[in-house]
Amino acid sequence: MNARPDAEKRVARVVLADATPKVRSALKLLLEQDEAMTVNTAVASARGLMEQVRVSCPDAILLDCDLSGLEVGEILPQLRSVCPRVRVVALCSRPEMRQAALSAGVDAFVCKDESPEKLLKVLRVSLEAARTGAAPCPADELKQTPS
Repeated sequence: MNARPDAEKRVARVVLADATPKVRSALKLLLEQDEAMTVNTAVASARGLMEQVRVSCPDAILLDCDLSGLEVGEILPQLRSVCPRVRVVALCSRPEMRQAALSAGVDAFVCKDESPEKLLKVLRVSLEAARTGAAPCPADELKQTPS
C-alpha cells in the first residue's frame, strides 16, 4: 500500500473570510464539529485574507462575496499564486452572484441561506477533489443535490 497511514486522518485547514463577526463565529462552531476540518483563522477583510494565506497556505477558504476590499476576479489569482492548491468556496447572501463567482474561478458556491449540512457537504467534496487531484467540484451539480 502506497498511502501514508495518516493520510486518511489528515485534518483540512480552513480559513474563514467573512465581514460579519457573528457569521465567522457560527462558521467556526460548525466546522469545529467536523473532525476532518480545523479553522486556521478567521478574517474580516481581503487584506487580512491575503496575509493569512501567505502565512498558512490553507487547504480551503470559505470566502464571503461581500468581504471588505474584495473583487473576486482579482483576488483569486493572487490567492492561487501564493497557494496554488487552495480550494475556494464562495459564501454569499445573494444567489444571483453564483454565476459571477463561478466564472471568476471559485471552486464552489453556497448561499448563506442554505443549510449548514449543505455548506459542509460542498466543502467536503471540494477538499476531497483537491486530495484526489480531481477537477474542482461541480458546484452546479452540488446545488441540485438534496441537503
